[in-house]
Amino acid sequence: MPVLLSTPDPVCLLPVPGVRLGVAEAGIRKANRRDLTLIELAPGSRVAGVFTTNRFCAAPVQVCKAHLPAGTIRALVINTGIANAGTGEPGLAAARATCEAVAAELGLAADQVLPFSTGVILEPLPVERLVAGLPAARAALRADGWFDAAHAIMTTDTLAKAVSRQVQVGGKTITLTGMSKGAGMIKPNMATMLGFLATDADVAQPVLDALLKEVTDLSFNSITVDGDTSTNDSYILIATGQAGNGTLTDTASADYAAFREAVLDVSIRLAQAIVRDGEGATKFMTLQIGGGRDREECRKVGYAIGHSPLVKTAFFASDPNLGRILAAIGYAGIADLDVAALRVWLGSQGEEVLVAEQGGRAASYREEDGARIMQAAEITVRVDLARGDAAATLWTCDFSYDYVKINADYRS
Repeated sequence: MPVLLSTPDPVCLLPVPGVRLGVAEAGIRKANRRDLTLIELAPGSRVAGVFTTNRFCAAPVQVCKAHLPAGTIRALVINTGIANAGTGEPGLAAARATCEAVAAELGLAADQVLPFSTGVILEPLPVERLVAGLPAARAALRADGWFDAAHAIMTTDTLAKAVSRQVQVGGKTITLTGMSKGAGMIKPNMATMLGFLATDADVAQPVLDALLKEVTDLSFNSITVDGDTSTNDSYILIATGQAGNGTLTDTASADYAAFREAVLDVSIRLAQAIVRDGEGATKFMTLQIGGGRDREECRKVGYAIGHSPLVKTAFFASDPNLGRILAAIGYAGIADLDVAALRVWLGSQGEEVLVAEQGGRAASYREEDGARIMQAAEITVRVDLARGDAAATLWTCDFSYDYVKINADYRS
């Protein structure tokens, strides 16, 4: 079961003016499941995207990168079941054919369409099934389609992930609604498995591009389930400009600050939902690394802890075998780390205990305290590297028996 995460209330998912979504059952990989999502954008919408840095990046990622610079994106199409990755030139042809079919359906040019796929790698996309499902997806287009779309993009997810928020910008009420999917193969090196955030704010393209990269680094690029970077990672930020707030161009303005905070908040909530729904997860862990010389070395330490199977399995068992955390810190790659100066705390529900200092177990630490804290569903590991003022926060989950079962049976 997901860690303190529930299915979004469809009533709370707000329509974004200028965005319509429709889903269909196309039988991409399995029959009788919603596996095709079509998103139509109003003319004049601006779109920014960040994508996986995996060298085996999927065919749809390559096509998205080719289409985005044109700056006239009017539709997105998402299929689940088959990732269309590791498929070579035929995979690229399938992604392009998908765009052409969507364009024909909506009266657009093919380069106004962004394709996205998620699912099994190394298998061909049955593009004929996808194309056959497009008329039904188009017929289902509606402004309040976020709830259905969030379900239709799922693979091993146990719950849909979607969030809405409103904020005042330029004297107007701005709406933001986003959805994400992912539960395994999560250690983004740009974004997440798939994420889409739309707003009716009017935002200049350069501002939108820079903002997406910034918030991605603080959200989707700060999570890990298993340390695997997917071939299909994509995070898309859409601004339809329908709110009439006046184009956001000044990143030093109060309006931009409010908008940025809202985009970051939604992005973090969508990213954290992926970790809470990590395959087989029973614990949600926040890794707060401070006292670094720069943020990057703090992230190194955080990921060393968050990726360690020994740390993750100890948390699953609520076993305070916390020397595993020290070992992970030690191999994180900081050659001149003074282990005698750093300190490590474990906390949950307002309680925090000092675990390690002066190169070993803290004199005040009692194993029963660690065991009690590790029983909680949400746990914080805080590390002070005692080297400077930089900090970074990352989120991860434990490893349970179910993680192996889910991934062993993934193609069944």
